[in-house]
Amino acid sequence: MLTLSERFNSTFRPRGKVFHGWWIVLSAAGIQFTSGLFWMHSYGAYVVLLQEEFAWSAAIVSGAFALTRVESGLLGPIQGWLTDRFGPKVILVVGNVLFGTSFMLLALVNSVWSFYAVFILIAVGGSLGGFATAMVSIVHWFRRHRSKAVAGSQLGFSLGGLAVPILTLVLQWVGWRWTAVLSGIFILTLTLPLSLVMRHSPREIGEQPDGIAIREPVPLGQAITLLRFTTGEALRTRSFWFLALGHGVALLTVSAVMVHLLPHLTRSLGYSLTYASAFLPLMFICQVVGQLLGGLLGDRFDKRLLCTVCLILHSLAMFVVAFAENALMVIVFTLLHGFAWGIRAPLLVSLRADYFGAQIFGRILGFSSMITMIGMTIGPILVGILFDEYENYWIGFTTIGVLAFIGSVFFFLAKPPEPVSRSTESVSTKVSE
Repeated sequence: MLTLSERFNSTFRPRGKVFHGWWIVLSAAGIQFTSGLFWMHSYGAYVVLLQEEFAWSAAIVSGAFALTRVESGLLGPIQGWLTDRFGPKVILVVGNVLFGTSFMLLALVNSVWSFYAVFILIAVGGSLGGFATAMVSIVHWFRRHRSKAVAGSQLGFSLGGLAVPILTLVLQWVGWRWTAVLSGIFILTLTLPLSLVMRHSPREIGEQPDGIAIREPVPLGQAITLLRFTTGEALRTRSFWFLALGHGVALLTVSAVMVHLLPHLTRSLGYSLTYASAFLPLMFICQVVGQLLGGLLGDRFDKRLLCTVCLILHSLAMFVVAFAENALMVIVFTLLHGFAWGIRAPLLVSLRADYFGAQIFGRILGFSSMITMIGMTIGPILVGILFDEYENYWIGFTTIGVLAFIGSVFFFLAKPPEPVSRSTESVSTKVSE
């Protein structure tokens, strides 16, 4: 039985020094921090201020967010191929330059059309310079500790959410236009150096995944990692489609909350924007704890079943926030949604890499995004349209909750794909297809 110190060293310092893969995880966390803080988690705060200035409907501001998700989904396969082909470093640099400069352009918005155009640019930059590109690197660098590594990188996204109340104060102090300019400068300053740390695979510097050469048997539940699929073979499996559909349903809840939680709390419950934003840190603390749990549990238990439970928790959270009448109910919602989101997120990345291998992971994630974008698109639009029609949010959030509960069956059905039989000589040829 290893002591805690020995276990720590075998994970983080397998050869007497910090494994370079963990520096990549730290860099990916910093990059995702900017995406979480300035883009995904703060969109609801921008919605409140933009509606005050331009009197835009909920459907209009929801449509902008949904359009960016459609763009990201369509970009996914191309982004995946580019990342697999040229490596994550170049793609991250290009994406984050566009991401930062687009925020500066946001300060010039004065119409619906310019608003939509700028947010499309922000989405392209955020996609190329964020989560999917960084994950390609991480799944190459880790096998045994893949869930922990993915969870560690995604902590940056959650920590960005924790900082949203600070950004909200800045929005109210200097206005959304100056906040956008300052955000762009911060993004460029932080993400470009971090992007240069990224490496495509450990072979580039003479390393092995996890920092050690694996000679002993692979642990139970991770042997599937070593299977080799071509992109076409992966797309023909039921596992690919069930994972993508389950992920898309989960993102129904995430996108609806991103866009409509703060407007719901300010309009339905009468909270100020500052007070409503104060609930977000608790949700993101739960997300951080959930990611750590997901990383630990995912390397020990069935990730598929864990994801099923998480989607049921997402569903319960939607019902709670739909009928929230006081701060206690909002707190219960933040606990359920935060833990479900945090635990599920790293598991889905690890599941895809476990099922289909790291070699084509970028393309797998890219093609998956064409399905998951449907959830990110429909969620905010559906809630926005129902609000404009009935002037309340409970119908929209309840509908999302029902869909999430039904959709949990997709994760349950996403069992490991059958191994592909082929000769050893054909493996290297087919993987490159």
